[in-house]
Amino acid sequence: MGHTLSIAKDQLYDCATMARKLRAMLQTAEEKVIAQKKKSTFLTQVAAKTVPRQLHCLPLQLATDYFLEGHENKELPNKEKLEDPSLYHYALFSDNVLATSVVVNSAVLHAKEPEKHVFHIVTDKLNFAAMKMWFILNPPADATIQIENVDEFKWLNSSYCSVLRQLESARIKEYYFRANHPSSLSAGSDNLKYRNPKYLSMLNHLRFYLPEVYPKLEKILFLDDDIVVQKDLTPLWSVDLRGMVNGAVETCKESFHRFDKYLNFSNPKISKNFDPNACGWAFGMNIFDLKEWRKRDITGIYHHWQDLNEDRTLWKLGSLPPGLITFYNLTYPLDRSWHVLGLGYDPALNQTEIENAAVIHYNGNNKPWLDLAVSKYKLYWSKFVQFDNPYMRLCNIIQ
Repeated sequence: MGHTLSIAKDQLYDCATMARKLRAMLQTAEEKVIAQKKKSTFLTQVAAKTVPRQLHCLPLQLATDYFLEGHENKELPNKEKLEDPSLYHYALFSDNVLATSVVVNSAVLHAKEPEKHVFHIVTDKLNFAAMKMWFILNPPADATIQIENVDEFKWLNSSYCSVLRQLESARIKEYYFRANHPSSLSAGSDNLKYRNPKYLSMLNHLRFYLPEVYPKLEKILFLDDDIVVQKDLTPLWSVDLRGMVNGAVETCKESFHRFDKYLNFSNPKISKNFDPNACGWAFGMNIFDLKEWRKRDITGIYHHWQDLNEDRTLWKLGSLPPGLITFYNLTYPLDRSWHVLGLGYDPALNQTEIENAAVIHYNGNNKPWLDLAVSKYKLYWSKFVQFDNPYMRLCNIIQ
């Protein structure tokens, strides 16, 4: 027995040596996991930014026929309704024809009096012809549509608009386009997130200029293009905002989605003016009182803080952080059933809340028109897509 134990002892590694080897193996495994997480984040961001071939085809075909068929001077009907403050006006800023069509279709279908609903759609010059062509060929029943090109808003220039001046600056261009800037797998997920091209688009910031875009209107409902309307929204125009400018659904739960998540409270300009525990709210479905907006010079407040953030030390890129600042203490909390968020990233949402919501929002990377979409949420969106449309079939956009 003693001889056997002696042989066994000689075959065993020294404990210290074994511990060192195990630590090395653990460290190697952790590094591989971190590398895979970075790779996964990078590929997800790339997939979210990439336009699928079918969605690239749709605006190209529409724009081609728009010019071939000579629709340049064709006016959409009901022009007299565009500035009527007694009607229900929506603002929708998008370069995505398919997504915009779903928003309009779903809103009109659920409207009790669609003839009183006016949709003001602003797109860019690249997509203007396609967007207009779609609604020429597919006018929503009784509702009114206006299509505008943001590049034709001559008043929206770098001398007036802080963010446009910043977007044209060398520093921003270097941030986005410098070849040796960490922009791939070496970058963290936050860096990748905030390098999304949408942050370079004025369509993303046009929401801060609603009174300038619609000078004759008194109230307007702002909608993102990644939402679906599931109920009649007209009661929103009757909500008493109690002197506030913005009606929105709050997003804070316990310690989540409060101001300290979006703003840099290590900067005294932020810490002296805002409460880090203030509740965040969501863009995507917002009822704005434009009379109160003009009275309080909300756009001026936005310009003030945008100028202070030229070096991006108060917040990173995007429209929500300056929105939280601009409408601080000026936002009226709507009932949560008006706007349910998270369908673009959270597969564990409450099904009953989704089905009872007036508006559902696919905020996040997993948009319903992408292969990344959360499959169980996709039907809520796809049932408002006109799959039988000739252009949809031509571009092989199928259910």
